[in-house]
Amino acid sequence: MKLLVINGPSINMLGIREKEVYGDKSYKDLCDYIKGIAKDNKIKIKIYQSNSEGKIIDAIQRAYFKRVDGIVINPGAYTHYSYAIRDAIKACNIKTVEVHLSDINNREDFRKVSVISDVCIDTISGLGFESYNKAIIKLVNNQ
Repeated sequence: MKLLVINGPSINMLGIREKEVYGDKSYKDLCDYIKGIAKDNKIKIKIYQSNSEGKIIDAIQRAYFKRVDGIVINPGAYTHYSYAIRDAIKACNIKTVEVHLSDINNREDFRKVSVISDVCIDTISGLGFESYNKAIIKLVNNQ
């Protein structure tokens, strides 16, 4: 199984930004955690991060042509308004799970709206790094 993990804007700033929300573990810590899950489950995984909406869309489209089996995406702030990312997920028709480190439903009102979730097979939020583990296992079980 081949999976792509996409992290959007400011996820690369983990350990620096809003520690009271995201904790003090770094983006490298998150990547190491995800690689460990992949190794334990014998999954080929690529982790990609970009602060650019267009580059995230390019990564989703590349996943289609590379025959990726599933995508885990943390779209960051794009969750709330990027119909372009939503359309890319829908167009490529790759099983996708939306993840968030924090519980977006218990934060500011604008964060409670996801324009991505209806084209994903699930949304997992509020579990910190464990959100990624649950998303990967969900994709493995839905092959």
